[in-house]
Amino acid sequence: MQTGVSLVGVGSAKPSITLSNAELSQVVETSDEWITTRTGIQQRHVLQEGSLTSLATTAAQEALNMASTEAASVELIILATSTPDDLFGSATQVQAALGATQAAAFDLTAACSGFVFALATAAQYLRTGTFKTVLVIGADALSRWTDWSDRRTCVLFGDGAGAVVLKASDRDRLRGFELRSDGSMNACLNLSYAAESQELIPGKMVQKGTFQPVTMNGKEVYRFAVKRVPEVIEKALFRAGLSTADVDWLLLHQANQRILDAVAERLNIPSERVISNMARYGNTSAASIPIALDEAVRDGRVKAGDLIASSGFGAGLTWGAAIFEWL
Repeated sequence: MQTGVSLVGVGSAKPSITLSNAELSQVVETSDEWITTRTGIQQRHVLQEGSLTSLATTAAQEALNMASTEAASVELIILATSTPDDLFGSATQVQAALGATQAAAFDLTAACSGFVFALATAAQYLRTGTFKTVLVIGADALSRWTDWSDRRTCVLFGDGAGAVVLKASDRDRLRGFELRSDGSMNACLNLSYAAESQELIPGKMVQKGTFQPVTMNGKEVYRFAVKRVPEVIEKALFRAGLSTADVDWLLLHQANQRILDAVAERLNIPSERVISNMARYGNTSAASIPIALDEAVRDGRVKAGDLIASSGFGAGLTWGAAIFEWL
């Protein structure tokens, strides 16, 4: 029985509409210089029309095409998202749109760590022999839940989707992973439920569902990330019997360029081995790692056999790392 995991295809999708820093300065008091120097972001894509499902489906199909895999052979679809089109879950909508008629499908919510958590989850189904082909998608449209009057958060987020095809393999290319959570820090970054009371009959109230826009304590999130992310990467490398010297590429959640730089410095990984598309996409939450991977594979930077240390981190608070070889 094949008990290893291989990543054999990757794809991505983004909305056609971009919002530059200069354009954003017409909405809130900010400037291109203010945003760029603090985050590294120059523009972001926003979902003006269409659905998250359509973005996720396009990314998934691109990944299937690269893997030369028919949708009908996919046995499981995991959609990592915090912004589904349907609060009950959007993975089944993607399954239907792809024509993946044999696949079970479910959503997984771990915010900006979602892709790494979904990758680790998918691997368990492959390693136990339950499934042979799994599609993992990270997709988010945080523009839906952004307070555009709050310059601390509205400058950060963009929309997009990325996907990978995983297959059971004789050789295990998912070399190690580590997942962590700390709910005591939830208030540092959240998109929280806001109860509104509605009277049904005299004396009987129910809560009407609604959510607040994204809120964030940027300083605390930065401190958390630059401390915890290097730790979790080193732990995952240790589990794999590897060290940072073995890493060809560092691929972090694209939250803030300063975080990427600080983590790379702490791990003693040179900047030329850090994958970043921060300037063009901003923070696309669960989509950021697979979007960046897709670009790096397609432009030839990432080659077969390259070892990639990836880490997602964000709301929850959650963080995790996955060490994998490409192809």
